[in-house]
Amino acid sequence: MTQVRPTPAASASLWERDEELAAVEGALDALCADNSSSGSLLVLRGEAGLGKTALLAETRRIAETRGCTVWSARGSETLSEVPFNVVRQLLQPALLSLMPEEAREYLGDWYDIAGPALGITEPGDRQADPQGVCDGLVAAVRRLARRDWPLVLLIDDAHWADQETLRWLAAFAEHVVGEQNVLVVVARRPGETSNGDSARHLDSVAAAGSSVATLSALTPDATTGLTRATLGVHADAPFCREVWAVTGGNPYETVELLAKVQDSEFEPTESAAAELRALNRAARGGGLVARLETLGIESTRFAWAAAILGTGISVDLVAELATMNLDEAVRCAAKLRTARILTESDPAGVQPDDGDLQFVHPLIATAVYNSIPDALRTAMHGIAARVVTDNGHGAAVAARHLLEVHPDDDEELVEQLREAAREHLAVGAPDAARRCLERALLEPPLPAVHARVLHELGCATLLTAPARTIDHLQAALAMPGLDGDERVDAVYRLSQALLHNDQLEEAVRTVEAEAARHPAGPARLRLQAVQFMWEGIHAGETTSPGRSTRLAELARTCTGRDNPERALLILRGFDAMARGENAEEVVEVCDRALVNGRLAPGLGWTDPEWGIELPMMLASAYAYTDRLDRAEALYNEALRAYESAGWSGGHLSLAHAYVGLGLRRRGSLREAEASLRKSLALAERVGRRLPLHWSATCNLVDTLLARGHVQEAWDIADQYGFAPPYPSTIVLPDPRSVRGRLLLAVGRTKDGINELEAAEKAAEARGHHNPVLAPWAVDLTRVLASEDPERAARLATEVRRNAERLGTDTAIGEALRCAAALETGQRAVRLAEQAVAYLEASPCQYEHAAARVEYGIAARSATELRRGMTLAQACGADGLVLQAEAALALR
Repeated sequence: MTQVRPTPAASASLWERDEELAAVEGALDALCADNSSSGSLLVLRGEAGLGKTALLAETRRIAETRGCTVWSARGSETLSEVPFNVVRQLLQPALLSLMPEEAREYLGDWYDIAGPALGITEPGDRQADPQGVCDGLVAAVRRLARRDWPLVLLIDDAHWADQETLRWLAAFAEHVVGEQNVLVVVARRPGETSNGDSARHLDSVAAAGSSVATLSALTPDATTGLTRATLGVHADAPFCREVWAVTGGNPYETVELLAKVQDSEFEPTESAAAELRALNRAARGGGLVARLETLGIESTRFAWAAAILGTGISVDLVAELATMNLDEAVRCAAKLRTARILTESDPAGVQPDDGDLQFVHPLIATAVYNSIPDALRTAMHGIAARVVTDNGHGAAVAARHLLEVHPDDDEELVEQLREAAREHLAVGAPDAARRCLERALLEPPLPAVHARVLHELGCATLLTAPARTIDHLQAALAMPGLDGDERVDAVYRLSQALLHNDQLEEAVRTVEAEAARHPAGPARLRLQAVQFMWEGIHAGETTSPGRSTRLAELARTCTGRDNPERALLILRGFDAMARGENAEEVVEVCDRALVNGRLAPGLGWTDPEWGIELPMMLASAYAYTDRLDRAEALYNEALRAYESAGWSGGHLSLAHAYVGLGLRRRGSLREAEASLRKSLALAERVGRRLPLHWSATCNLVDTLLARGHVQEAWDIADQYGFAPPYPSTIVLPDPRSVRGRLLLAVGRTKDGINELEAAEKAAEARGHHNPVLAPWAVDLTRVLASEDPERAARLATEVRRNAERLGTDTAIGEALRCAAALETGQRAVRLAEQAVAYLEASPCQYEHAAARVEYGIAARSATELRRGMTLAQACGADGLVLQAEAALALR
């Protein structure tokens, strides 16, 4: 249907856009109605020139007339690989308008995490977690939206936005509708993005949108109306039809063509219609380039330099890049504005810019950039890198130009790219760091530096592409250049990548071979510790012969004087705990690994030298030897460390999982469930079937079973794939034992027995006899009590023997509960009473509550049942409460 002509204030490109403008009006009505109302996300899709930018400009005009705060940004084809480019455009002006202390107050704990990515504060020395930075940016916009309500965010050409911005936008989009009182309008071309991650993020944005509009070309009637509105009512019908035929109804091309007709001063009649095609060719592509050339070589050079810069196009910078004096540059800028190639940057416009100029349309910018001869374009990028560096911008800003320079054995360029990579890593942009280092390799680096660049590249891709990391680090280690601690670190990183790539045996062999190259000393000791660590977390059914003996012998000489010795002590303590050795001795070994009761510098939760595995092993060794206070202190320290550092990916997921494990052992089941659900939500973002996902799921299922929420536990297991095959790394507690208990709870007895017997086989192969860590025997004993009492009795005896060897109140109390379940009469009562006595001294209050209820049932004691029920209620063990209530009702 032909739409009415828009208001005089509206752009000509808004013809036939009434439906889209109505959606904008409605969204602004909802936004401005109340500061607690829901936000909106509008997505405008359309090919180049269909009026997306004009719609955003009109959205700004309408919003500002209603008193809204409007922030805006635009993607650029030549800047699509500059990390955080678009989100900086969007947020940086508002943040820089604040005093530093005000910005810190608004962003709170996220200031040091998101601030470097936004360019408002200097980054730290360590690699930032990309997920944490993304979460920090989401939090930043949430907080600023509350301050600047009603707030409108406009993002143009989102298909050319950098991947880091799109990651933030996809994450923020999830929270706009229904949660955030902000209007977000995103304009993009369909099918323009070839990068898989970027396309996925854009699809997520569209899926979250409350409205998605696909713009179409103008109809012939609208083109006629626009032509007559521009040239006069005397424009005849054949001329108007030819305008539509030439432009295909593309609003941008129509407006540009009509401007050329006005400049040419010929009459809009049928006799002049033949001239339209030539005029249209001059307005775009090769025609635009030819028109640019008619302005003179100086103006052409100026336009080329502006296209090379892409953003921050100031006359003085362009003059320096184009090697012309300032007066000449000012004249060229004026010519290009008159020719509708460049326009003045308007702080109130849709593209904020720290320069004086911007291209009239992205199509023009692309055409000008592509018109630069290849060799000259490459040379100009090299000059641009120097110009932006000389003007106070860092290596990361210059890097986008250096990436375009041809390789030329330039040692300085290699160092600039390495520095840029470090800057990118420090703000949470590992993909940008990877591109810099890959380009540095093409230069190529000097032989003395080549291995270091490969090493740095391997570290940059460790979390995102382990297979690629393996190739880089193996190449680095095969050439000279890495020595001493640097080489040891590369071997460690390589073994980490092999582990992440499910090549654990090769990881062990790699570390073992490197250790053999070193004489006795700290380096060799570190490598031996890494080898023992990877072997220790392997969940397979075979283990290195004599491993525990060798580890015990090596650790026996360690006093904890340095971190390699402390690492070996932790590994020894964890291995002894898993094997069920005496708990007091386990704790004594673990304590020797601490410095004044705390993790030593270099072994902390965020220290890269050793990673997360060692402190997790230490805390878990305490958790399963009844030293829950020490375990929980370490788990909570990990949580605080990752939250303050902005690490919200896998590390934070594991921290929440282990905090949940500590709460589950303590008997705080409600709190454990809450923490584990947080862990699982974070793990879902990282990916399924990974060890951290198993940790979250296994502990959540175990906690729900303890709470008596059997169906919910089953649903979680089904939803998140808690079933064989199990991961190659160990998970605490033993997942086979937990799944076996789950199967028994839902009535699949035969399957449950099979799973528990598989757990028995795996534990036996690994030598893991801690009955609390791998509680398969307790559940298997109970289920076999009626159908195979002799085997059940043997298992109960074995559980008791292993528990007494470990020597903790929890293990002995659980063994006595198991034994009581096989007995009747007074013997059952005596064993149940003994179980209560041990578990009352244990820090594990859920098990204490269960023992109280079982003792009350066996002794027919209402007092004990009520005490057990009170404990169960405090724990959140709803199923245990129901069991006690039922027993009391029978009395």
